[in-house]
Amino acid sequence: MSEFISQLIDKMPKVELHIHIVGSIRPKTVQWLADTGGNEVRGFADPQKVARLFQYRNFEDFIDAYSVILRCITREDQFERIVYEMLEDEARQNVRYVEASFSAPDHTHLGLSYSEMIKAINRGIERAHEDFGVDCDLRIDLVRDYGAEAATRYLDLIAQNRERVVAIDIGGREHAFPPEQFAATYRKGKQMGFHLTAHAGETSGPQSIWNAIRHLGVERVGHGVSAREDPALVAYLLENKIPIEMCPLSNIRTGVVNDIRNHPVRPFFDKGLKVTVSSDDPTMFDTNMNKEYRTLHEELGFTPQELFRLSLNGLDSSFLPEERKVRLREAFIREFEALQARAING
Repeated sequence: MSEFISQLIDKMPKVELHIHIVGSIRPKTVQWLADTGGNEVRGFADPQKVARLFQYRNFEDFIDAYSVILRCITREDQFERIVYEMLEDEARQNVRYVEASFSAPDHTHLGLSYSEMIKAINRGIERAHEDFGVDCDLRIDLVRDYGAEAATRYLDLIAQNRERVVAIDIGGREHAFPPEQFAATYRKGKQMGFHLTAHAGETSGPQSIWNAIRHLGVERVGHGVSAREDPALVAYLLENKIPIEMCPLSNIRTGVVNDIRNHPVRPFFDKGLKVTVSSDDPTMFDTNMNKEYRTLHEELGFTPQELFRLSLNGLDSSFLPEERKVRLREAFIREFEALQARAING
């Protein structure tokens, strides 16, 4: 890769729509959490044990590692540091706006207070905005593994503190808890004014995506990899301009895709689908937005102009108010054109 393209990727303004707060924890912060936690997790203060925790062969291994990190979080106020550091890392990638996924039920099931966690997260967001200029909203992952009834009940808890919460989501074991089970939850979420997205087509086939669209009314699809198996679905996504939150290196690390050169992000983009790119769980997958973009350039031939289109796709697909999108889009374009002009003029 040329120095020019490398610098252009680094400095390009970006948006990230699919990043999990817990999956963004720095390894040193895992050690800090474990060191200050109870006996159950204190062993993970050992750096070597943390390093082994971040090694997995498939999606189930990843879920198991994620569950261990969950147990390391024992106080609501710890989220202030976790989120602040996540956004500091985002700012280093020149990410200007983030929609972060917070799997709140995982933590309330362990006895933490939803409201107090949201307050701590928002303190982290506010500090990061002051220090780095990055903005962040939240999407609450209702965690499909707890079932549809629990997800619907959880909406009442979210209503108690909605600060910066713009959307609901369902992550977790997709094959065991298909989207259609959550139709009533999503109807209620829509009535409450939340935007709608869902993990679909990551570890299950294209029918999971169809069901997320038909039964949940999702505005965006998380991952959407298996759509490539169904040309009619691809045509539907294209015709209805439904964005796909793609996470290429995540899919490689969990074994969803066996080789980056076989990832559908390139053919989807070439067909005109509204593809966005995110890092998913960056520290757990040893990635970040710049690394994602570099990989797309080096392995799949994305030009700088195409990478910038991905960035604009992220902005256009975000749940920001329309007037804010327009202002940011104009600023992004001016900034990218200035970057190109400086490079051309030496």
